[in-house]
Amino acid sequence: MNSITRGKWLAVLCLVPFALFFIVFEIAPLVWVMLNSLESEEFGWGLANFTKIFNSKFYLQAIQYSLEISFWSSVFGIIIAVLGAYSLRRVDSKLRNFVNAFANMTSNFSGVPLAFAFIILLGFNGTFTIMLKQSGIIQDFNLYSKTGLIILYTYFQIPLGVLLLYPAFDALREDWRESAELLGANGWQYWRHIGLPVLTPALLGTFVILLANALGAYATVYALTTGNFNVLTIRIAAMVSGDISLDPNLASALAVVLVVLMTLVTIVHQLLLKRSYHVSR
Repeated sequence: MNSITRGKWLAVLCLVPFALFFIVFEIAPLVWVMLNSLESEEFGWGLANFTKIFNSKFYLQAIQYSLEISFWSSVFGIIIAVLGAYSLRRVDSKLRNFVNAFANMTSNFSGVPLAFAFIILLGFNGTFTIMLKQSGIIQDFNLYSKTGLIILYTYFQIPLGVLLLYPAFDALREDWRESAELLGANGWQYWRHIGLPVLTPALLGTFVILLANALGAYATVYALTTGNFNVLTIRIAAMVSGDISLDPNLASALAVVLVVLMTLVTIVHQLLLKRSYHVSR
């Protein structure tokens, strides 16, 4: 056995632990969820759970709210993250390192602590809410509504977006801007024809990650609304651990719907990436 063949077998052996981990903790649970989604206590095997979901306004509303909150928080988050990541390239290195470290810390600040912090700041009697009401900027604000959740989700989307987009700006070379200016291009033309096409793959990839991050969020929205807001993750958890509405098979069907939504988003992402690649060429 020569050294090349030995190296290939060594690489395969190194992949075995990862393959086992992936099968046991990724593939096996997904297969289990899909099989259980096809079983109904009332009708046996079939698509009864999915029929119940798509014939129910309650579950359709959960899907709608999950998509709306995830989409808008991802849009607002990536817009602010783009501005933040680009600005970090223009500031002093000490400030840049501090902001990166702060973004890294706040990207993990979620769940119960985040919900509690927002209640203190933007709840019905929150500090900012009272200040904004007294100054006449707002008349009323409900943190526990869909708008409030979009603001909350956007908060933990921003640092993640900054961390993901910050390295992408390394692809933009300063001499490209200088060359564009010498050829008479203004700032908008530079970003329209050079900057944005180069950043498009990173922007699309980051948007998909933010969307997945928001769709799968559970602890924060549960801690904020005590499970009373109708989103998919809350409904799934209620059917798995609830005493009254215990139905793990229906929960599995809702989980499959969530997986399908993310699969569709990923497919659209790949199609847009291919299109942007051909356009840039």
